[in-house]
Amino acid sequence: MSRPPSTTVPAAHRAAASVLAVGALLASSITVAFAPSAHAADTLLSQAKTATASSQEGEGYSAAAAVDGDLTGTRWASQWNDQQWLQVDLGQESVLSRVVLTWETAYGKDYEIQASDNGIDWHVLKTVTGGDGGTDDLAVSGTGRYVRMQGLARSSGYGYSLWEFQVYGSPADTTPPPASGAVKVEGTQGNWRLTVGGQPYTVKGVTWGPAVSDAPTYLPGVKAMGANTIRTWGTDGSSKALLDAAAADGIRVINGFWLQPGGGPGAGGCVDYVTDTTYKNAMLTEFAQWVDAYKSHPATLMWNVGNESVLGLQNCYTGSQLEAERNAYTSFVNDVAKKIHSIDPDHPVTSTDAWTGAWPYYKRNAPDLDLYAVNSYSNVCKVRQDWLDGGYTKPYIITETGPAGEWEVPDDVNGIPDEPTDIQKADAYTKAWNCVTGHQGVALGATLFHYGTEHDFGGVWFNLVPDGLKRLSYYAVKKAYTGSTAGDNTPPVISNMTADLASSAPAGGEFTVHADVRDPDGDPITYKVFLSGNYANGDKRLVEAQWRSTGNGTFVVTAPQKLGVWKVYLQAEDGHGNAGIETKSVKVVAPQVSGTNVALNRPATASSSQQSYGDCPCTPQLAVDGNTDTRWASDWSDPQWFQVDLGAPKALHKLQLVWDPAYAKSYEVQVSDDGSTWRSVYSTTAGDGDVDLIDVSATARYVRLQLTARGTSWGYSLHELGVYS
Repeated sequence: MSRPPSTTVPAAHRAAASVLAVGALLASSITVAFAPSAHAADTLLSQAKTATASSQEGEGYSAAAAVDGDLTGTRWASQWNDQQWLQVDLGQESVLSRVVLTWETAYGKDYEIQASDNGIDWHVLKTVTGGDGGTDDLAVSGTGRYVRMQGLARSSGYGYSLWEFQVYGSPADTTPPPASGAVKVEGTQGNWRLTVGGQPYTVKGVTWGPAVSDAPTYLPGVKAMGANTIRTWGTDGSSKALLDAAAADGIRVINGFWLQPGGGPGAGGCVDYVTDTTYKNAMLTEFAQWVDAYKSHPATLMWNVGNESVLGLQNCYTGSQLEAERNAYTSFVNDVAKKIHSIDPDHPVTSTDAWTGAWPYYKRNAPDLDLYAVNSYSNVCKVRQDWLDGGYTKPYIITETGPAGEWEVPDDVNGIPDEPTDIQKADAYTKAWNCVTGHQGVALGATLFHYGTEHDFGGVWFNLVPDGLKRLSYYAVKKAYTGSTAGDNTPPVISNMTADLASSAPAGGEFTVHADVRDPDGDPITYKVFLSGNYANGDKRLVEAQWRSTGNGTFVVTAPQKLGVWKVYLQAEDGHGNAGIETKSVKVVAPQVSGTNVALNRPATASSSQQSYGDCPCTPQLAVDGNTDTRWASDWSDPQWFQVDLGAPKALHKLQLVWDPAYAKSYEVQVSDDGSTWRSVYSTTAGDGDVDLIDVSATARYVRLQLTARGTSWGYSLHELGVYS
């Protein structure tokens, strides 16, 4: 497509344009010039064509009213804020010569005229600053099927209002550009761009989560949100099916290569990059195989070597050895880049890490990379300054970004990361994309995290389509990539979610969740309530809870039997494939028992106790101290026993046993008057841990647990034994 003239943009204009679509940002603006009013050779292309807008003030002010030929009778009017736009689809690519805007009183003071071949990637035809309303007759030069007025600043407190938006020109040669071609990083310092087959290409991507077999199902949704790229972390024989499916939908792929220790902190696999030539040679051979296999595939966009390994090496090494390994790793990445270039000179090579602190290593040791890449979430807007401060001479892409992760948010009342709301997550994607596109000529795009379908703890935190349901974040990304979600049916919005008994929900008892829920489209809403034990037992699954609705956004939920901090999720669905999901934490505690705990702080003894393991010493006294955060733990063998001296005979009616995960499967409750002669008052061979409430009817001074079979390979561990009189 034709490019606008390259003219320096005043700093004020660059700042104002920082929130525009990336295609507009990568193009240069030109100073506005008003054309003569007579253009006999021009053809009016826009009248009665399909027009859309970012918003409209009311029913009588639709976008169509600005292209209906009625210069003073009908008009489009936007909502009352600056970043509004109106666009018209000319129906085919056209050579553009004039755009005439007939303003109502609420006119645009500063705005841009943009054009696009696909309605997604925009370039600037004209910039107007200091407009005074009336009729703006603008000479333009360029091509496009879509033409847009992108508002930057209004003239008043109202919105933008156009009686008519007229685009003149002539149909262009509609022969499409080649679907494939070499991918290049082109340009000069601070003025780079990515091109595919000679055409500008901004990475508007998502990281890819579904199985390869599900690609035909989910890739159309990727395309529908305006994305043109997906990123993978590994490339092998199964990748061809994904590449084929992506190509069928016009989507390109950043093909990843995994290196150990990939994935940053906590990721497995340690390699000595200083000495382990066997591993490095094996990886070079493997990567070369897949580069050769897929270098000519029309979906291939670039190659990405490694993921967060510079950071991840801190799990394997410290001190000077860590520094040596990081230098060796990035030097090996350079070896891989050179190898890839020798096989495939037509696709760029990058390498991803988890923070810009890795970039100095790449700058020093990997000169053959074509561009850098980084994963950054809440700090993504700082990447630009880090790039400037580092004095780098290569552009970059953001390969993961999105809402703040567990490691970046404050803890809630129960001491666990406070997950952002749906609204906060959606806003985070918008902010991230604006910061990426704001670094013009250097940031070449992003693959946002994550187009995944897992409906579990991590999936609800990050996925745009958990269980195939579209979230508010899906539509935020779509608006960032396409400029609009006009006409879309969007998800229910949940706000002000609370849980009573948030820090004291009784195990097996009930607690109440309340939330305000609305559907922007007025659709009927259906609800589901889930629980996740991620923080209680490490199980990241979402399991549907026992619950009932009492109306007005209130839900009564049955708490788990397992003690600890759980997350409760409220899911609202609209019947159109959309869902709002919010979550809060609930601390499940042992239920209160009526009566007096006569075992509290009484002398306790046991057959054994662990002196040093994890949180131990775990002495018997810790199981009668009234604190369920402490515990007694035995040796790892059968049988064992635990007993408490009540000090005098007491009439007993109930025992409460609060087990650690190391529980008793078979045990007997015995009582004694003298600590020598024991009688049984309860026994079981089907213990399942958590909290056992046992009815007894006895009078005794001593109470003993005779433990005969463990429920795990560990010993026996009891957080608390309550004996109630």
